[in-house]
Amino acid sequence: MSAIVNKFLPSPKTIAIVGCPFSGGQTKIGVDKGPIHLVEAGLVNQLEEIGWSVNFDGHHQFEEIQAASDPPIGKLKNPRLVSRVCESVAKVVGEHARNGQLPVTLGGDHSLAMGTISGTLNSYPEACVIWIDAHADINTLETTGSGNIHGMPVSFLLGLGEKIAEYSWVKSALKPERLVYIGLRDIDAGEKRILKENNIKAFSMHEVDKYGIGKVVDMALDHVNPNRDLPIHLSFDVDALDPSVAPSTGTPVRGGLTFREGHYICEAIHETGLLVALDLMEVNPSLADPESVRQTIAVGCSLVRAALGETLL
Repeated sequence: MSAIVNKFLPSPKTIAIVGCPFSGGQTKIGVDKGPIHLVEAGLVNQLEEIGWSVNFDGHHQFEEIQAASDPPIGKLKNPRLVSRVCESVAKVVGEHARNGQLPVTLGGDHSLAMGTISGTLNSYPEACVIWIDAHADINTLETTGSGNIHGMPVSFLLGLGEKIAEYSWVKSALKPERLVYIGLRDIDAGEKRILKENNIKAFSMHEVDKYGIGKVVDMALDHVNPNRDLPIHLSFDVDALDPSVAPSTGTPVRGGLTFREGHYICEAIHETGLLVALDLMEVNPSLADPESVRQTIAVGCSLVRAALGETLL
């Protein structure tokens, strides 16, 4: 366990694991099983072994959240269910943050980040977001081709696109200059336009290849957190990793981050002492063969440990 002091968390340092078995933001079955597999793989004990107190009282079941009649809004699929689940997650994450705990949200699909980041911003209005992903997830009602809301959470958080009454609870508190991407390589034309128009900093795999991951992380931090004094929310989609590293995910894209590049990002964010919330999203144990599933779950646990202080030496 490294001796980095977190500038925002009281002692004893406590993690709150928020298990979110939710798949409503996309159409492939199985991503709701991701958090269950991660916990069954021993994640709670692993985090205790590197010096954290861990608060985990079971996965959120969302049974009380009903959207029986949930016709599309425009192209948006399951719009009411996704909104209500994300609002519920925002309250849970926000409460943990207010209690001085570090929420670690296990997804589930990446639409959940609408909730997790809203919860963080409720407690840490100055927080910046580092989004690790093959995809920008910044489509709007106007640009989405699929209507899958896991490709849209960032646009809701930034308040972009046509306003949808069902999502009025999302406070649009995230500022474009407080967001940075690493690992992008599969971006829709509409998303490219949105990134440019809003001057959002993004480091694609081209920059990772050109500069190396150490320089890219430094540049990303220089952009969103130049004085190294703002809280950080790290939202990590496992499809940022190359499919050879994390095959069990819903939208794999070749040419992604290596095992070490993914871990270096997490290690470097931990070293800042500024991490206040972590998401690990889009692990789907129903995709790929059993060995690939085991490998992806192990990588997911390892990324979480790296972001929370596990070191190589």
